[in-house]
Amino acid sequence: MSSVNPANGSVLNVFETWDRPRIDKALGQAERVARPWRDLPLAERADLMRQAAHVLRHRRDHFAHMITQEMGKLLRESRGEVDRCATVCDYYADHAAQFLADEAVPEVEGDARVIFQPLGTILAVMPWNFPLWQVFRFAAPTLMAGNTALLKHASNVPRCALAVEEVFRDAGFPAGVFQTLMIPSDAVADVIRDPRVHGVTLTGSEPAGRAVAAVAGESLKPSVLELGGSDPFIVLDDADLDRAVEQAVVSRYQNAGQSCIAAKRFILLPGAVDGFMERFKAAVKALKPGDPTREGTTLAPMARADLRDELHQQVQDSIAEGAIPVLGCEPLPGKGAWYAPSILDRVVPGTRAYNEEMFGPVASIIRAEDDADAVRIANDTRFGLGGSVWTRDPERGAAVARQLACGATFVNAMVKSDPRLPFGGVKDSGYGRELARAGILAFVNTKTLTLR
Repeated sequence: MSSVNPANGSVLNVFETWDRPRIDKALGQAERVARPWRDLPLAERADLMRQAAHVLRHRRDHFAHMITQEMGKLLRESRGEVDRCATVCDYYADHAAQFLADEAVPEVEGDARVIFQPLGTILAVMPWNFPLWQVFRFAAPTLMAGNTALLKHASNVPRCALAVEEVFRDAGFPAGVFQTLMIPSDAVADVIRDPRVHGVTLTGSEPAGRAVAAVAGESLKPSVLELGGSDPFIVLDDADLDRAVEQAVVSRYQNAGQSCIAAKRFILLPGAVDGFMERFKAAVKALKPGDPTREGTTLAPMARADLRDELHQQVQDSIAEGAIPVLGCEPLPGKGAWYAPSILDRVVPGTRAYNEEMFGPVASIIRAEDDADAVRIANDTRFGLGGSVWTRDPERGAAVARQLACGATFVNAMVKSDPRLPFGGVKDSGYGRELARAGILAFVNTKTLTLR
């Protein structure tokens, strides 16, 4: 597997993939350490997790440059990602005891309790777009619950994959509690089937989610899936358009548009169309592609050239199907995986931009007649991850937000993942929840204990 800088196409490192004996050795190590890790007092696990947060903050610039070099995002965004990883470590160190405390059930005769115990070893199959954050939002709750963890990361971010293991090792975690597996995708199924693995979580594409869920189901092992999204960004006719456009640009074009919860479909009511489009076009046109390590750059490259080419095909097909190119809609010249910040207008059912997730810096504009029509359009997708509503009337916004078929809705704020809030989707965006209390209970045995 290779580490390639998407800004210029240069090869950073090449790593050998593991053979079966090396995989077996890692699984055996996870099995051996599982019991002593589970039995370690929770307070001691919390101290180690706080130390992991310290390592992240102490080496913030080192890890941030690694993220930017390997998957291309702006350096300031990479620094923010490292900060979020430290925050989630501290959050679970502070709250795990409360989340995992025995629950008394007074209605039952005698002493009845619900207790929470770790399942064992959990495999995480993670994507490249947030190469540290996606892992830590799984690892922090899973390890604090007393499980051990294995990571199969995306093949284009091997240095980041090894860096996560480095953080936990240098924080003092026992060897084997968290391990990065340098394995190809076709080795994942056998790892899931192995009796030493007790659950699996995946963040990634819909096809990958279906494949992992099938093997987990066949093996009778719990799974959590966070898959793609085509989040609606609904602008009602009374919205603060300056604020809406400011957040629309961030939500659509940060990380070069490569986020499951990025705003992708901009659904505009008649009274908002002209004002929003005028402001939005000007703001998008002002984005500056360039060296992602420089402060003046406001648009990063995409992570891989093949992903850029796939996005462009979606754009070309959508235009052929009737969408109107307003801005960009073409690759940028030069080395690297660059795509122009783009807007497609008059996107309607039947176009790829309407029906598919556009995983890159392309915004799709869809016109709605009224609030009810906006809800209909927002829900007219197989995805259901997040959505936002923009209005000066919070009650009106809440009424629209409650009708959206997705896992998270925000009124007058862009969709974000936050350690304090459950995160996940419905429909083809997956199932299960990460973060908050739900995240730490995803891979525990919720066990009944009664005493008479």
